Amino acid sequence: MDKLNLDQHISRQFNEDLEEIKTSMLEMGGLVEMQVGDAIRALEDADSRLAERVIEVESRIDEMEMDIDETCTTLIARRQPAASDLRLVTAVSKTIRDLERIGDEAQKIAKMAIKLSEEGEAPRGYTEVRHIGNCVRKMLNDSLDAFSRFDAEAAIATMKEDRQVDMDYKSALREMITYMMEDPRSISRSMNILWALRSLERVGDHAKNICEHIVYLVQGRDIRHRGPDA
Repeated sequence: MDKLNLDQHISRQFNEDLEEIKTSMLEMGGLVEMQVGDAIRALEDADSRLAERVIEVESRIDEMEMDIDETCTTLIARRQPAASDLRLVTAVSKTIRDLERIGDEAQKIAKMAIKLSEEGEAPRGYTEVRHIGNCVRKMLNDSLDAFSRFDAEAAIATMKEDRQVDMDYKSALREMITYMMEDPRSISRSMNILWALRSLERVGDHAKNICEHIVYLVQGRDIRHRGPDA
């Protein structure tokens, strides 16, 4: 397992500041994980109350992103970190943006859940939502766990799972479109499921991004657009 050796500083406060931004980011990640899980459950159960709670949590996630980002900016300005310290601050700053966007996708799924509770259940797609939802939730959990342990190998293994998510999404998309062509009356409700599936696929993309940030943090390699084997 790759290890990151953060510099130890004369200033205890600097060490505490670095640990604080990491802890705050992981706390935000835990809230986002819960939001995604609740959004999926609200969609499956047509639970509009749970969906409304998911939407309400989004404002808290936005606040956390702004607070952590401000702390990162202040830390760079005051401490001028170098080497691994700077990579940690940068990785946290990038990760919270992806977490906030995952929160946005959870909010979109919750809105689809509300529409389905009003219009009636869709005839197809719930099995696919459950399957892809479980996959991307695992990716998100594993990416945050890899960040907490500074484990680049685990991050690389997790980001490779996105390929299967993309394949499953495309397969579900084809099946849903075929069904809508056969039964045009189902189009409105089926589109809500399609948008939810699209959001779940995007959650997987953002989890993959987090893994890329971890590799950069631990190994100093920028593997965006090149893949983990670059």
